[in-house]
Formats: sequence, C-alpha cells, structure tokens
Amino acid sequence: MYKLVLCWRYLCTRYIAFASIISVMLGVATMIIVNSVMAGFSNEMQGRIRGIICDVVFESGTLEGMRDPDSHMEQIKKIAGDEIDGMTPICVVPAMLSYQWRGTWVTNQVQVIGIDEKTQGRVSDFAKYLQHPANRQEMTFDLKDGYDIYDHLAEGPTREREEMRRAGWENRRRMAQELALQVKALKEATAAPPGMSTTVPPPEPFAQRPPTDPFRRQPVEQVKQFDPAKEQNTGVVIGIAMSKFSKADGEEHFRVLPGEDVQLTFPTAGAPPKAVSDKFTIVDFYESKMLEYDSMFVFMPIKELQRLRGMIDPSTGVGYVNAIEIKLRPGADGNAVRDKLKAAFPAGFYRVETWRDKQGALLAAVQMETTILNILLFFIIAVAGFGILAIFYMIVVEKTRDIGILKSLGASGRGVMGIFLTYGLSLGLVGSGVGLVLGLTFVHYINPIADGLGWLMGRPLFNPEIYYLYRIPTIVFPETAAWIVAGALCIAMLASVLPAFRAARLHPVEALRYE
Repeated sequence: MYKLVLCWRYLCTRYIAFASIISVMLGVATMIIVNSVMAGFSNEMQGRIRGIICDVVFESGTLEGMRDPDSHMEQIKKIAGDEIDGMTPICVVPAMLSYQWRGTWVTNQVQVIGIDEKTQGRVSDFAKYLQHPANRQEMTFDLKDGYDIYDHLAEGPTREREEMRRAGWENRRRMAQELALQVKALKEATAAPPGMSTTVPPPEPFAQRPPTDPFRRQPVEQVKQFDPAKEQNTGVVIGIAMSKFSKADGEEHFRVLPGEDVQLTFPTAGAPPKAVSDKFTIVDFYESKMLEYDSMFVFMPIKELQRLRGMIDPSTGVGYVNAIEIKLRPGADGNAVRDKLKAAFPAGFYRVETWRDKQGALLAAVQMETTILNILLFFIIAVAGFGILAIFYMIVVEKTRDIGILKSLGASGRGVMGIFLTYGLSLGLVGSGVGLVLGLTFVHYINPIADGLGWLMGRPLFNPEIYYLYRIPTIVFPETAAWIVAGALCIAMLASVLPAFRAARLHPVEALRYE
C-alpha cells in the first residue's frame, strides 16, 4: 500500500514530472495525428488508383495485342472463375492529341484507351469520374447538354465551374454558327470577278470531311455533308487536366470544352506501323484527381479504335485487344489469381499484374515515407524517456535519507524498486492517455482547425489545387493507436529501471550515515 501512496504523492507534488508527462503527451498525440493523416491520404490514393486500374490486369506482350479477347476471357474463367466478378477488354495505344486554342495549335502526348462502355463500369469506377450526370449512370460516347457545373468529387463545399455552363451541344452549335459567319466573311472578302471561281478552305475547328472517306471506306456518293451543328464525330472523353488551367486569380478556365473537336494521331498495328489521324468530338471530361491520369488518358469506343488501327481481322471480323481488366470478388486473393494466370499462359506473350504490382513504386514510396516519419516522431517520446530518467535520478539522490528510513522500517529492495517503477508507469499512463485523447480530438476537428489556421495566415493551409483534395482525409486504425500508446508506456517504464535499481541497492546504514 505504501508504494501506491508514495507514487500518488510524487505525482501530485513533483511538478517537474509534468515536463515528462507533456513530452509523452505531445509525442503520442503527434504520432496519432500523423499516422491518421498519412493513412487517410494513402487510402484516398489507393481508392482512386483502384478506380482506374482493376484488381488484376491481363496484358498482351506486344502493342499489336492479343487476338479474340472472348476466347481469352473464357480461358481465364476456367482458371479462376470462382474468384472473378467481372472482365472487360481494352485497347491502349500512345497518341498525340491536338486542338486549336486562340488561333494556336496545342498538342499533348496522351494514352488513348479504347473501352467497352457497356462493361467498363462493372470492373472500375470509371463512370463516377465523369462530369455529366447521365454518363455517371450509364456511359455513352454521345454528346449531351446540361453538364455538371460542380466538382462532384469534392467533399464538403464545392466550387462552381462557370465555363461548364455552356458545354455540350450548346457550345457546339455556337461554334458552328461562328464558323459559318467566318466562312461567309472569308468568301465575301475573297470573292472572284464574274466568270472566275475561287476555293476558300474552311477554318478550324470544324473541318469538312473529304469527298472520299478513307476511314469508313464509303463510296463517294454515300458521303453526305457533315453538319457540325447537328452531328458529332466519334466521341472521346479526355482527362480534365489537358484542358484546365488557372489564371493568376486562381479561377479555373478551359481551353476546350465538351462539344469541340480534337484530332488524334496514333500508330497502326502491324509492322512497320503507320500514323493515322482522325477528328473526334469531346463528349465529357474525366477527373480522377490523380494528375498522372487526368493529364494523360483519353477514352474512346474500343470498336472505333480497333477499326482505325487495323486491329480487326477482315476475313473473320475478330478484333485484337491489348489487355483484359479483371475485377475480383470481395475477399479474393489477387496475388493467387495472378500466379494462376501466369502459370497457365506463356510469359513471353502475356503479362499478368495486380494493381499493386503496377503501382508498386508509388505505394512503396508512401510506405517508406510513413515509416521514416514514425521513426523521427518516436524520438519525441524517446526524449521524454530521457527526461524521466534524469528526473528519477534526481529524486533518488534527493530522497536518499527517506529511502534509508523506509528500508530500516522493513521495506525490501523490491518494494523500493516497485515505487519508482510504478511512478514511471503512472507518468507514462497519464502522458499517453492525455496524448491519445488530444490526438483523436485533433484528428476529428482537423479540417476546421486547418481552416482556422488558414484564415489567420491569410492563405489556405491545405490547398486543393496542390493536393487535389478538398478536405484532409484521416483514418484512425485502433491497432496503430494501441501500438503508439504501448510504445510510450514501455519507454516510460524502461527509463525508470536504472534509477529504481539504484534506489533498491541503497543500504540503510550508508543512506543514514551522515544524518
């Protein structure tokens, strides 16, 4: 009983011990906050990656692709059918995207992805990243009106995209009218004298199709006049970062909008490859909030991409694809499915990877960053441990006489050691307990706190233009918090071992010799 009484007395009267309590508290709270924020960012990043890259990707070893994707999917079902929830074929090819903006041609290097709009939504979150509400329900490559003018991925307050108000058919009709006026003015300015004719090339962005259509291979008499105000080219969905830019005032603007035409140039299949180009109409924007994807991906119907690249066998009508995306059932082991497919298909012709394999470098970098941060922050608790060690040594020296009296009254060495070990444990319990409550409270109110600090500093502390997130994501894992608290308690206990051992070895006669 005397151990608990003395520990409580020291805890309440030794105010210098509060320094150690505060150190442990700050260390535990900081580690909980950092781990929660890092876990939130990692979960958000992985969720967006998995929304783009399926659980398992079965790829061809060449750019020409694999023949007859239906037969390949049947073989995959036979091998791992019980663990597969859905599959879809895709074609991927590097390309150049070009369009006119303010009289200047803008060219971007992109990845054109041909998708089956009927099955793509079953294996990925592609549809939820689109701007038009109807496309998020059922994806089509048809131009529409009434685009979502709000950032639908934002959590909390959203920002209105003013220029999206005129996207779609309204934008296309407006541009067609402007084109007609330009053509009329150009004809009037270059009108030839009677008896002479002149040819006036129409300006961009809507160029007239040639008399013969080499891509569709229609006879000349079947090619009708293309009316851009009522018709569209083959639809494509482009990443929003290809068009979006911000001015000095921070407002969003777009170089091209849904309804406008762009030109894509990509290599054909076969050897040697040839470059083919065609005009396409932007029908929607794609925004995953991952800059790597939003600035590179262009989606189009897979049948159209196969036709333009020559990936359809003219004798059988069977197409080629570059990859098959596989979605697994909940709880299925992606690595096991990958290994089964690798064993069944020749490695030289096919590649099978999980989404973690394809993004291994990025995930490893995030994990390493989290580990290094934890190691550095744990030194805060280690400093608190050295503080406890120094304070306890001072108490042992100061209380030498009291220790001698306790031993002369019958207290054992273990009893004296227990006093200091219990005292160290109590410091750790109080510090880690308060730190746990403080850390969880901070995590719960982290976004209002960030908004308040941003208001005081005069600039946003968490800029969505940089992080592509409108709120700071946080996830608290109970096991992580438990390990942090347990580590703080262990450090507090270990710091009190040496002073407790020294106090236990004090002899009563030596302790009271000079009294």
